[in-house]
Amino acid sequence: ANLKTSLYILAGIFIFFILEKFIRWRHCHIPTSKDHIHPVATLNVIGDGVHNMLDGMIVAASFAVSVPIGIATTLAVILHEIPQEIGDFGILVYTGMPVKKALFMNFISALTAVVGAIIALALESRIHGFSKYLLPITAGGFLYIGGSDLIPELHKVDHAKISAPLLQLVFIMLGIGVMALLVLME
Repeated sequence: ANLKTSLYILAGIFIFFILEKFIRWRHCHIPTSKDHIHPVATLNVIGDGVHNMLDGMIVAASFAVSVPIGIATTLAVILHEIPQEIGDFGILVYTGMPVKKALFMNFISALTAVVGAIIALALESRIHGFSKYLLPITAGGFLYIGGSDLIPELHKVDHAKISAPLLQLVFIMLGIGVMALLVLME
């Protein structure tokens, strides 16, 4: 089982690598206005909808594995969703979408999490151990994002100030501590 889990994690890393390599943003040179919403707004709503649907699947699958894993996953999703949704709202408004429409589109996009949870629960009931496949693949995706995007950003910190790298280390250790506590609670 450990080898299978490791292979699924590696598959997640590989899937995210392929997605990043072959899915490209296209840009538009027409200025944004109320009549012409920039294509980035449409891509953002679609991408966020898919993202939220996957979040819903991950939360449901986590609870299918165990309640402590489900709670930990739910907290992690909530903590990353709040700033992400604020950013998505900002992108929508920046591209020319009226504020009320941007709020509505963000809300509709967020509802796809419920759809994702329903899909995951349906798949779990039909495919024995579905959650045991989904979670390590997702973990691989998170490892890929952390390794390719987040760690390089951490290295951009001004090292002349000892407080920034020290603070990074403290929060990394805090994260490891939280994960260890969750394992002990299981």
